[in-house]
Amino acid sequence: MFGVNVIEKDYGVFINNPNGFLALSDFTVSHGVDIVNNVNIIIAKDDFENLDKESDNQDERLYIAQDVDSISFYKDKFGDITLYTFITNDIVIGEFTDKLKVANSPKGFIDAKIDISHVLYINKVLSKKDLLKIYKKIARVKAKYLASMNLPTHINNILNTNDFLAVLCDVPQSKGYEFDEVDVYDLNIGDAIETAIDKCLERMNLTFGILDYLVSEGILIGDLIDTAMELIDDADVTDELRQKMENQLLNAFADINVITLLMAAIRTEQDFEGNRIREIDINENLKYLHSDEVLGLAIANQIAGTNAIFNFKRYNDAKPGILAYLPPLLEDIFAGLIAGCVTKAIDE
Repeated sequence: MFGVNVIEKDYGVFINNPNGFLALSDFTVSHGVDIVNNVNIIIAKDDFENLDKESDNQDERLYIAQDVDSISFYKDKFGDITLYTFITNDIVIGEFTDKLKVANSPKGFIDAKIDISHVLYINKVLSKKDLLKIYKKIARVKAKYLASMNLPTHINNILNTNDFLAVLCDVPQSKGYEFDEVDVYDLNIGDAIETAIDKCLERMNLTFGILDYLVSEGILIGDLIDTAMELIDDADVTDELRQKMENQLLNAFADINVITLLMAAIRTEQDFEGNRIREIDINENLKYLHSDEVLGLAIANQIAGTNAIFNFKRYNDAKPGILAYLPPLLEDIFAGLIAGCVTKAIDE
């Protein structure tokens, strides 16, 4: 009795079962539901004319095939389930300072990709109906779990734009063979997918920090420095002062209390804009909203104490530079951040 084997070559990964798979997939070459001997994941192929020569035991179109940018993958076993997770990742986490990192890509955030794809094999003979249930469950679990991570917007925009999914099971070897009875919910597919995603992100070293969340809001350090310089009237605006301001900002972004206040504002603003809180309508007059100023005062005080609170009032009233374009909570929190860093830079 032959089993499932994996053939790895420099241009592709070939998952083979001489006894055949029943496959449900969204692959480039697929009928949706197929009975095949081979599941082929191949790098950057414009066509698949030579596939029959590239993997073993293939009769006419006894395969499904997916074209990919990367064949990096790993395998996990969960009882009767074997899960192959394929990774395409163009994001690199680089050092920004000795305390801060930032996610970037040599392709830029328009062309970059992060794709987490799966081929799941169940060592059972299942009906097409059960296979469809499993396929839909995987898609739901995956989407829900990734959404729960609240990744920075520019990262979320490039996530799984070209991912793929195939669910495989055995096929009957004789007429009259009865399908295995399974409870889809007892297969622990959700746990398998979530575990695989966690492991995948860990292997890619894909973590995100405060600078990534600022980028996702369109807030750059240079813009914050320019804004800070606009209301300085008790010191000369010099390159030295600008450098001091940048140093103070970077120090602030490494402060756990500053990070907490910034993320509180960012997350709450997202909930406001997404109309996720029934009692709050951002289209109405927000004159009764004062907690944004409390956050601004708190972050100014955290960075530079009482003197920064007075500067916060000036920046918050005038709204120079980037402050004029930010939504309510972010406007006040960044007015406080700038006020605190300006005060400390001048006092040095």
